[in-house]
Amino acid sequence: MREKYADSPEKEQDRYLALCDAWREKYLKLDRLELKERFRLEDDGEAHYITYFNQRYRLDQRTGMITLEEEPQRELAFNTVMTIYHLFYYSKPGARVAGSFVPFREVKRAAPFDAAFKRNVLEAAARAFDGRLEELRRACEALGGQRLKQGDAGYRIYAFDCMPLEFIFWDGDEEFPAQANILFDADITDFLHEETVVCVGDELFRRLVEESGLTDVKRPFGDR
Repeated sequence: MREKYADSPEKEQDRYLALCDAWREKYLKLDRLELKERFRLEDDGEAHYITYFNQRYRLDQRTGMITLEEEPQRELAFNTVMTIYHLFYYSKPGARVAGSFVPFREVKRAAPFDAAFKRNVLEAAARAFDGRLEELRRACEALGGQRLKQGDAGYRIYAFDCMPLEFIFWDGDEEFPAQANILFDADITDFLHEETVVCVGDELFRRLVEESGLTDVKRPFGDR
């Protein structure tokens, strides 16, 4: 989803801000009462609230701005903001989860992004948590993860209330390197554009790193 530019970091940041502003305007033009009812959003009269990977975000109904409820001054990652706007924009009325899970390459229309997803999310997560099972399990549980039988650390984790994922990790040993996989609901593209699914996987990786307390992990996407 992230557009690539050869310009300076300052110009790139300006473009990100412009894209966020454009999507904010698109959000304000949507039927937000219908969205509130469809996604069962909390409403305090001034804002709607949505939970994304166990963090609550505030959507100001006058300006369309998104902030983290517990840290309203915190600068949000570009991908985080875009994913929330994209959920409301791309989700189909009547969308429902299929209840079956598939690897990223089998997500509808996502195959062109599979190589980048493996490299920047799955392989990076495998390296980050290799030999750190306890930290990973603690992070998964902090995200409300429900333990699965698969893997050395397998958990069902909700991105949004309507969007379950399965994160499965096998620790490395003398014979095999560590491996990580993320399985998505087979109908996730009824809720998001297929390219945005990459951002959901990256956000899961970011939140696991954050909740694990590990400070030496470098994510390929950074905090974009």
